[in-house]
Amino acid sequence: MLDKPASQTAARASGPLAGFRIVEFAGIGPGPFACMLLADMGAEVITLDRVGAGKNLKAVATRGRKVIELDLKNKAAIAEALDLLSHADALIEGFRPGVMERLGLGPDVVLARNPKLVYGRMTGWGQEGPLANAAGHDINYISITGALAAIGTKEKPVPPLNLVGDFGGGALYLVVGVLAALLEAQKSGKGQVVDTAMCDGAASLMSMFYDMSAQGRWSGGRDQNFLDGGAHFYGVYECSCGNFISIGSIEPQFYALLRKHADLSDADFDAQMDRKAWPALKAKLEKVFKSKSRADWCTIMEGTDICFAPILTMEEAPKHPHMAARQVFVERHGVTQPAPAPRFSRTPSAIREPELADIGDVTSAWKAGK
Repeated sequence: MLDKPASQTAARASGPLAGFRIVEFAGIGPGPFACMLLADMGAEVITLDRVGAGKNLKAVATRGRKVIELDLKNKAAIAEALDLLSHADALIEGFRPGVMERLGLGPDVVLARNPKLVYGRMTGWGQEGPLANAAGHDINYISITGALAAIGTKEKPVPPLNLVGDFGGGALYLVVGVLAALLEAQKSGKGQVVDTAMCDGAASLMSMFYDMSAQGRWSGGRDQNFLDGGAHFYGVYECSCGNFISIGSIEPQFYALLRKHADLSDADFDAQMDRKAWPALKAKLEKVFKSKSRADWCTIMEGTDICFAPILTMEEAPKHPHMAARQVFVERHGVTQPAPAPRFSRTPSAIREPELADIGDVTSAWKAGK
């Protein structure tokens, strides 16, 4: 049973970021996702969008905002935006370097009006560097970090959706940076620019793998390391029904349970960490897992310390007993979507209803401290 979000009145009063005011310049991808997280956590997020944009107020990643249509090519509109920003805590934009400056809304101008403002910038390549002004997408940003080369089959790299660049290395690092700068601004009274680049964040996410590489514990190829599908005890297996399951039995005690529940009595499986043995052991495990259905393996393994889970589709995931019990997914306007995360015990996050607003009304309210 999908849970429904709290009412707008109740939601507006909650969240650890309640009282913070953030102005978002409309974009796509990681910027809106970052603002969704901030809005879920209680911040009042105002999205400035182009006139006639036809914003979908039922969209998942744009939930929880007040949307204001503004023609930023108009000097009067720029003046209105600056007036609004004078009373904001943070700004988030995802244009190419130099665009905000050409609009008359660059950091120098805005921070002169509001010295305490945190100016969050989201790009793929960063604000400077040889590629700063080139077009790109997630797949390109993670290509130059070593991340994409390490993900996939032996034959070729496989794009991991746009989770690593746009959302992991982009949106989440933007949120962390903006929150850190907001904390610092409360002490110093001074804002600053947060330059978030997806290539920077994706590279940062690779820290553990660069560490293991330096220690000689990680090779440069794909599908031959213990976390990239090379090991028989950490990977994906097809079942007799055509569905898939995942196992991650790295630790000896978990591997012992895998052997017990999958009846892996063959002495060859004693060589868990022998890289040379992995291909043959993987082939044997493929036959074992294909002997039963995914439902059968769930009955045998789910809930044990094997480190096991069925691989579910987006349609199946909300119905899984664990996900349903934790109400990980909710339904809003007939759309099933992930609920706010993470969870707070005293100031819970909530999905807020979006609305169209007038910039004059919002600015007046902010000036009045409401």
